[in-house]
Amino acid sequence: MKTEIEAIATVHARRPASEDDFWGGEESCIRLAEGFDAEALQGLDAFSHVELLFLFHCVAPEKVVRGARHPRNNPAWPAVGIFAQRAKNRPNRIGSTICRLLRVDGTQLFVAELDAIDGTPVLDIKPVMAEFLPRGPLRQPPWSHELMRDYWSHKA
Repeated sequence: MKTEIEAIATVHARRPASEDDFWGGEESCIRLAEGFDAEALQGLDAFSHVELLFLFHCVAPEKVVRGARHPRNNPAWPAVGIFAQRAKNRPNRIGSTICRLLRVDGTQLFVAELDAIDGTPVLDIKPVMAEFLPRGPLRQPPWSHELMRDYWSHKA
């Protein structure tokens, strides 16, 4: 089944290209697309965080992975399926990040620590509610902690 989704906004950020680490401290502006007015964001400022779903638009279709690979092509980490990692070259190229909401201004929202580059199409914006967060302890393999060690660090 083929489904088409239209972007509802665009990311405006300092980074023009994707990097694996040092997303800490990044601030971005999300501008709603034409056809949306400020009413679409009404009440969002009452939330501290938003979840943004976006398209990894710079990933070429031939780079998409459908099986297993070593995360970041690091042979020290086990080969795991694409759905056991958060790599950008996934089948539908959809990214998801929970960001701190800084402010809403008309048809723009300003967020902290969004790991998306300038020009990224935004597919959806959702308020983060405690009831949708994990309802029990999280479990993840040791390699994933190593992979994420500098992800949210500030760039030197």
